[in-house]
Amino acid sequence: MAAASLSATVPFQNPFSTNRSRIRSNNIGSKPNFKAKELALELSSSKALHVPSATTDKANALPPIDTVSPPTASKDRVKRHTISVFVGDESGIINRIAGVFARRGYNIESLAVGLNKDKALFTIVVPGTERILRQVVEQLNKLVNVIKVDDISMEPHVERELMLIKLNTNPTTRAEIMWLVDIFRARIVDTSEHFLTIEVTGDPGKMAAVQRNLSKFGIKELARTGKGDVYPVEPFDGFPVNEVLDPHWGVLYDEDSSGLRSHTLSMIVNDSPGVLNVVTGVISRRGYNIQSLAVGPAEKDGLSRITTVIPGTDETLAKLFQQLRKLVDLYEVQDMTHSPFAERELMLIKVAVSPPARRDILDIANIFRAKAVDVSDHTITLELTGDLNKMVALQKLLEPYGICEVARTGRVALVRESGVDSTYLRGYPLPF
Repeated sequence: MAAASLSATVPFQNPFSTNRSRIRSNNIGSKPNFKAKELALELSSSKALHVPSATTDKANALPPIDTVSPPTASKDRVKRHTISVFVGDESGIINRIAGVFARRGYNIESLAVGLNKDKALFTIVVPGTERILRQVVEQLNKLVNVIKVDDISMEPHVERELMLIKLNTNPTTRAEIMWLVDIFRARIVDTSEHFLTIEVTGDPGKMAAVQRNLSKFGIKELARTGKGDVYPVEPFDGFPVNEVLDPHWGVLYDEDSSGLRSHTLSMIVNDSPGVLNVVTGVISRRGYNIQSLAVGPAEKDGLSRITTVIPGTDETLAKLFQQLRKLVDLYEVQDMTHSPFAERELMLIKVAVSPPARRDILDIANIFRAKAVDVSDHTITLELTGDLNKMVALQKLLEPYGICEVARTGRVALVRESGVDSTYLRGYPLPF
């Protein structure tokens, strides 16, 4: 074909025409006999393809092409789901709940457990499709002692998480670090010559911003609850009384004559599906009751930090460490019980209050340095960080006003580089 003729007409075989002649195997080299009408394809000088008006012959006209819109994948799209699980607390319940997710290949991004003597509130963040998550919720409801399971991802809620971050510091960088601490409304919980430990609370976006801005100074350790503490807000539908974690949070052991006490453990593990189930399985199979549990990202990508409180003696805990160190996905386990350490928990508490009593609630919150994170006509939601005794004291003071719901994270803790701890100085046994 001559390349100079840009507007030359070429014969075109209509693929939808039924009047085309067959090409036999014995005349492949000959020119096929096309009986269908030709459509003139004109290639303009701008190299655009122009198709003239269709012929009036309906038999040879191109049939309309039905455009089928692709099915919407909104329901099958993988999203982060926040699941609230309210259970009657018993030995091994954490392992059974984690096992439901592990058997289906789900990786729990964060887990916060508020525990007391006979109740527990789990807040779990896990990625997945809505269809599969509905199946997981059905399986969780089948577990013994599970009272209520809700996927509250699409409901309006307040979300908070707690992070303790230990930074490398020197006299030249300390001023800039303090400036960033003030910007993010964080708090200093421990300071030494070369290290600074900071406490910060907020939503996951704030946590990421804090970590990104402080990473240039060098992050030595990081303990984080993850996006685990969420709290439904208005409309207020009322909550049964038995779904509120009361302030009597069970017996937390001081050291007795037998040497039994509560031990605070910190573990660094791989961030992969099933690891939490394996770790809690080792603990539960030996009859230990987990008093507190917080799971969140560690200072390095691909790693998670598990902070847990387990009662036992030094001898029995040493045997547990030997079993934990055999796990492939566990890199480090540390017992901080006999060292000065900074510990923090996060609690969100919703109080039913009338407008005249609102001022009293805010005054009590100011004494405990709590923050009001949500206010409506009939409720106030407060955020509080501190140790266990501080949270118990605030909840007891707010009980007469009517507590609608309580959401708590587990304890996160980091060793104090300063070596100073008020409990340690008073000569009382750690951690309580």
